[in-house]
Amino acid sequence: MGTGERNQEAHVSEGTTGATSGADSASRTTGSASRTTASAPRAAASAPRTLAESLRARPDDSLAALLRARPDLLSPVPGDLTQLATRAGTRASVVRALERLDTFALQTAQALAVAPDPAPYEAVRALLAGDDGDAEVERALPGALAALREQALVWGGDDRLRLVRTARELLAPSPTHPSPTGLGPTVAEATAGMSPGRVQEILQAAGLPATHDPVSAVAALTALFTDRERMAALLDTAPSDALTVLDRLVWGPPYGEVSADPPPPVRWLRDHGLLLPASARTVVLPREVALHLRAGRAHRTTAPVAPAVAPLREYRPQVVDAAAAGQAFTALTTVEDLLAEWNEGGPAVLRAGGLSVRDLKRTATALDVSEPIAAFWLELAYATGLLASDGEADERYAPTPEYDEWLDLPPAERWARLAVAWLAATRTAGLVGEQDSKGRTLSALGPDLDRSAAPEVRHRVLALLDTLPEATSPEPQSLLARLRWERPARSGPDDLRSRLAEWALSEAELLGVTGRGALTTHGRALLTATTGAAERESGREGPASAAGLAARALAPHLPEPVDHVLLQADLTAVAPGPLRRPLAAMLGVLADIESKGGATVYRFTAQSVRRALDAGRTASDLQAFLTEHSRTPVPQPLSYLIDDVARRHGHLRVGAASAYVRCDDEAMLGEILADRRSQALRLRRLAPTVLATTAEPAALLDGLRSMGYAPAAESAEGDVLITRADARRTPRRTAPAPVPDGPPLPDGTLLDAAVRAIRAGDTAATVVRKDKPEAARADGSLPRTSSAETLATVQAAVMTGSAVWIGYVNAEGAASQRVIAPVRVEGGFVTGYDHTADEIRTYPLHRITGVSELA
Repeated sequence: MGTGERNQEAHVSEGTTGATSGADSASRTTGSASRTTASAPRAAASAPRTLAESLRARPDDSLAALLRARPDLLSPVPGDLTQLATRAGTRASVVRALERLDTFALQTAQALAVAPDPAPYEAVRALLAGDDGDAEVERALPGALAALREQALVWGGDDRLRLVRTARELLAPSPTHPSPTGLGPTVAEATAGMSPGRVQEILQAAGLPATHDPVSAVAALTALFTDRERMAALLDTAPSDALTVLDRLVWGPPYGEVSADPPPPVRWLRDHGLLLPASARTVVLPREVALHLRAGRAHRTTAPVAPAVAPLREYRPQVVDAAAAGQAFTALTTVEDLLAEWNEGGPAVLRAGGLSVRDLKRTATALDVSEPIAAFWLELAYATGLLASDGEADERYAPTPEYDEWLDLPPAERWARLAVAWLAATRTAGLVGEQDSKGRTLSALGPDLDRSAAPEVRHRVLALLDTLPEATSPEPQSLLARLRWERPARSGPDDLRSRLAEWALSEAELLGVTGRGALTTHGRALLTATTGAAERESGREGPASAAGLAARALAPHLPEPVDHVLLQADLTAVAPGPLRRPLAAMLGVLADIESKGGATVYRFTAQSVRRALDAGRTASDLQAFLTEHSRTPVPQPLSYLIDDVARRHGHLRVGAASAYVRCDDEAMLGEILADRRSQALRLRRLAPTVLATTAEPAALLDGLRSMGYAPAAESAEGDVLITRADARRTPRRTAPAPVPDGPPLPDGTLLDAAVRAIRAGDTAATVVRKDKPEAARADGSLPRTSSAETLATVQAAVMTGSAVWIGYVNAEGAASQRVIAPVRVEGGFVTGYDHTADEIRTYPLHRITGVSELA
């Protein structure tokens, strides 16, 4: 960012008083090529005149705190403190900073916006605490001002507090932008276009002596309205109806419409200047009058203390962890059931992206949940990278290869992967079914579901739950009130932040992060890990570490998988607990799930047995599998069912002719041809043991199976084709990246480097030169010297060990100014410690435009 970016606030004093600051920093020198630590510039002895001077007086840790609180100021790194001040005063950056203030800090900024500029601390205190005072406000005000100073929204000492100009423009009242305080313009602002004669009439009606000019008249009127005793005496003479009119306007909005012939109470108020004309049909209550009627308060109510999150109910920790562990296991089975439904290819992707309403309803029915909850599980699987579109011409959703890897993990680790993805995801399932700004319905897995504030809200909700006693659930409305206090600027009729918090509470319960509304042991581990403390302690970083810590906390609470079932004579099997992965996978192919719960019930049917035979199993394999994994003997009806289906399985063979059927039993083929149900297949006999059709092989297989036969597909070589349930997978896909809520938060290394670069650049920008002792190049011009003068000055600096100021143009033609301490000059190059870059560098002499010694 060049000098053109610097605005008036960064360069020119906003006040008319204040002594001139001294030199900002001393020159820095180095000895023989060794690096020296640059000291921070000394604070000016007098009060700062600009925001840039205020920042220059800050220590390095304060500058780092500013850049951490407002990371948008780092993109790109400012060249010096003047550029930093300019960028901190831009509208977009100030709006973003105001949005992140808590309620009381924002109220303090709003009070400064209606206070005189500059305002002493006592004036701000009076606007917030009122004439009667408020102990809580007085205790909280220093902290609020410190927060505003840290974010460079307020600068100056307590005797001259200044709100950044852009923030004042955003928060000060105006006809088009009412202030949250409900105050109107000052007397001076409201009378700016009024005729001098009208101002003198108001003075006379108020009992004040006439003046010789409008300025002194306005000052006299302002003095009257700010004098509590004189104003009380004036209001004592007002008609009672006039006081009623003032009561309607005192807390805002301060504007009211009047007719051409206003009623007597309004006329009395207007004649005495208590209402001033804003337009031909509008009057306004001056700020000074409103503050008198409010007993000096800028806000009707202040909120200096954050509302506490009220506890709702306390449980035993074991109860909370057990309930959450059960819900976590349900979450795992729900995601597995969802993706098992789509193992061979899921529903089609809409042209605009996402899932159709009909397919969402089908998914909700298959999972036996409501549609909003089905949308949550879909979005969770998508955010974890387990589900994606296949990218084919006929695009459909299907599990990804990562799903198979996920299935191989222990249950606790599988849950942790889901929980970490949920906590960081910006996709918001709660928006499914709503309409966007163009009136289009938002669909599950579709575009426009990202809300960048979602991860921060989820983290904050869990952090607030963590402040309660262990195993205590919160009162939801108190938690929402706390969140609204922390971010009031985003609250409104459609308060997205509150809705995100409500969704976070319900989703955390669905996922098992909370149990009975209270934060669990593994939920606390998840929160700690994702906020970074655990990674720093363990020396690891990233989602993998967070997942590992959460998984270790959850694992003791999950039920141990069992390796057996109980076969029953009614062709069912009961799993007394969660099954081991290989057993569950095989049983899922051999039988259909009839009911779920603490014990899962499977039912064996002819279709389910045929499915297992299609997957390459034989009757003996199935009998041996059941015998091995059943604690009860294999019932005779089940053995008969397996043998019967196996005996008929593969007796008919279907291949591609388009399709054909072949069978050694000619009578069976004749039976098929004679069956009326086969007419739709348009079969014809090619040979005594072969039938052919124009239908596709898959359609022929389905048709024959619906007629009660058990055909098997075969390859071109005549081998039976084995079908597997997990044949459909998408190509490898990366999980959707969260949409960031502004620039990423800088780490400590970046902050340290940025502060050093800004300090070094500021040194070069404000250095005092011998040829210009009046401080340096405010116009940004490069030093100009001849080649001989440049070489001589640099060589002299090497001998004396002093620093010099140079102008440099790089190979791309970009010009810059630098402060260097030369240590060697040879071969047309100068090598030295560059204070601006904070490192040793070598510069070609022919690219140096000029050099100047430092004072």
